[in-house]
Amino acid sequence: MTPDTVWLARGRHAPGSAEDVLRRSLQQRKDSQAIDDFLELPDDESAPAERVFEARWRVGDDVTVRARLSVRPEGDAGPGQEWTLVAEAEQPWNDAWPSPAGLFWPKEPDTAWNQDAATRLALGEINVLPQDDRDIRRLLRNAVRGGWHIHVVVHEAMTTDDRGRAPVARWLPPGLRHRVVEHHAAPQQLRGLNWALRDTGVEVPRGGAVVLPGVPAPESYEAQDFSVRAVFLDGSEPADVVDAVTRFAALRRPLPDGAEDALTALREDWHLLTLQEELDRQRGLVAMYAEALEAMTKSRDLYREAAESAHEALAAYQESAGTAPPRPRPSGPPATSPLQQLKGTFERFKVKRPATPVGDAKSHDTEGEETDETSTAAQPVTSER
Repeated sequence: MTPDTVWLARGRHAPGSAEDVLRRSLQQRKDSQAIDDFLELPDDESAPAERVFEARWRVGDDVTVRARLSVRPEGDAGPGQEWTLVAEAEQPWNDAWPSPAGLFWPKEPDTAWNQDAATRLALGEINVLPQDDRDIRRLLRNAVRGGWHIHVVVHEAMTTDDRGRAPVARWLPPGLRHRVVEHHAAPQQLRGLNWALRDTGVEVPRGGAVVLPGVPAPESYEAQDFSVRAVFLDGSEPADVVDAVTRFAALRRPLPDGAEDALTALREDWHLLTLQEELDRQRGLVAMYAEALEAMTKSRDLYREAAESAHEALAAYQESAGTAPPRPRPSGPPATSPLQQLKGTFERFKVKRPATPVGDAKSHDTEGEETDETSTAAQPVTSER
């Protein structure tokens, strides 16, 4: 969401050197003390063609405003240079404060810087809608896209004279005059205008006006709350339209397309510092470096203690390993267990007998006995002399 301290605008400068116009205008504002100081940043290598200007001033009860305006060169988008302006105050923004765009750009009418970037329509002036309904639809669809400006559509119930050609921005607070794009429809264009607006969900009353919601629309936007039933274009103040525009500007809205990068650059890449701010910045850097050095010193001490503890543990381990007696190594083959020795003994005493049939066992024994007797009888008898 857009912070309530931020003021945003985007436009297009007519073909020409917008940088020279800005230099002259800012120097005049500084000489007249409308701003405190300004600075043109040197060329950036990342975006060499973009020119950046910074300015600061004080509003209200000594509230400091910092603003950053970037200018792009002419490109494929057409003739002219697109500019983006982001300003931020130390307090919530007050629309009664001067317009930042009015402090950067000159007030002379011949410098065409106040063009809407998307539609090339004038900011704070009356813009007549085209005659063709399809052109109206295309124009309004592109106008509300992005959410940079507030778009008001007024239907003229009858053809107005010079007194009725006064833009609404004349009665708006200074902070809103360069944020409003005013569209006027002729009396016979009401039907085609509402046909072109059917996608937005709003309608313009006959002889009235409406503040378009934009894309994306604010969360609390209700069409009937920002619709005016009658606008008297007689030169008098259109109080209802001014009130509707002021209330719409106070709604919380998302950041427009591309505004986030511009706001980040304003906050984080600011160069226009006062002497006190520069001193505070250097003190902050010294404190940051001191904290970093202290952290590095603590890390070094912890590392040293851990290394010493590791060395002590290693020395104790080596000492204990050196005093322990060495374990003997076996010199021969491994000894045999008692169970294996007993088993070997039984194997040596084991008698292997041939297998004999059971039925022939007796005859085998008888034959053995007869053989023994025969061998005995056959032996000769020797007598002693």
